[in-house]
Amino acid sequence: MNTIGHNLKLTVYGESHGKSIGAVLDGLPSGEYLDWDEVKKEMARRAPGKNTLSTSRKEGDVFDVQSGYFNDATTGTPLAVMIENTNTRSEDYDELRHLMRPGHADYTGKVRYDGYNDYRGGGHFSGRLTAPLVFAGAVASQILARRGIYVGSHILQIHDVQDRPFNPVHEELSLLLFLKNMTLPLLDETRTEAMEEAVAVAKSRQDSVGGIIEGIVTGMPAGYGDPLFDSVESRLAQMLFSVPAVKGIEFGDGFALAAMTGSESNDSFYYDKDGTVKTRTNHNGGINGGITNGMPLVFRTVIKATASIGQEQQTVDTDSGKDTTLIIKGRHDPCIVQRAVSVIEAATAWTVLDILLTRGDL
Repeated sequence: MNTIGHNLKLTVYGESHGKSIGAVLDGLPSGEYLDWDEVKKEMARRAPGKNTLSTSRKEGDVFDVQSGYFNDATTGTPLAVMIENTNTRSEDYDELRHLMRPGHADYTGKVRYDGYNDYRGGGHFSGRLTAPLVFAGAVASQILARRGIYVGSHILQIHDVQDRPFNPVHEELSLLLFLKNMTLPLLDETRTEAMEEAVAVAKSRQDSVGGIIEGIVTGMPAGYGDPLFDSVESRLAQMLFSVPAVKGIEFGDGFALAAMTGSESNDSFYYDKDGTVKTRTNHNGGINGGITNGMPLVFRTVIKATASIGQEQQTVDTDSGKDTTLIIKGRHDPCIVQRAVSVIEAATAWTVLDILLTRGDL
């Protein structure tokens, strides 16, 4: 299924080397002004070809809004966007019709679609499809910001180099906005050189590295989300796991909670000076019973190393039915973590807006 959402639905279409990619955003509130320059900035954060940390493929990600916006405001009807693919080298992928790339969806996609899948550049499985997702998230972020809700993130880890984590109880909005302007968004900028070096070493070895992105949502009121199947964790996890290369998610202290006692992991409540209920700690990431408690939503996503590497790898040839080896050609990221930051933020913003609309409060 290429559509996700409850009251707010997002449909994504296209292939990496097709004519275009795009999305239909259905259920947006009417009367919302959108700053298209801000949307372009978010698209530019994800776009490739800006530095040696990413692929040399350059896509302008120029978007064309087809419907749903009139007289400087959303109409409330579906907002459709198209993004042309302008820099493709499909010949790099000719042999991948029958030589399966390890770590990619070539084999599973071929089996799933009986060999009719578009394999060029990964087709519909490509990270290229995150561009319309970033567009949708950029739209959602502006609507959320008018309600005092903000999504931010930083690179917590690349390979074995780590940044410091967010303060789970409170982070200033100015910091979240500052991070959006950084090529490598880090809380401890002294770690920049070490992270860049880790990527450079992997690139020199025709290899790649992954990492962890930590996200935070501030200003989220208490009482949103539903227990069991539509918990806030469930909704966010479904969307975040739809982002290519995401292989793990944790909320709050996540897996570290396994080593904590109840007295350590419980977040004690108190009234602040304004009479608002808060917690003194935030081990549970701002969520109790699948419902927001008014504290920041804090989560981390694991991004695996880019599957396309220049080293010779063992694989299979589905034409001959024999084992073989493969050296992947083309232009690929030695690390996608820095580009994935904007994608994780976008996926989060879209889902949070959908959760808010579920209660009909906008």
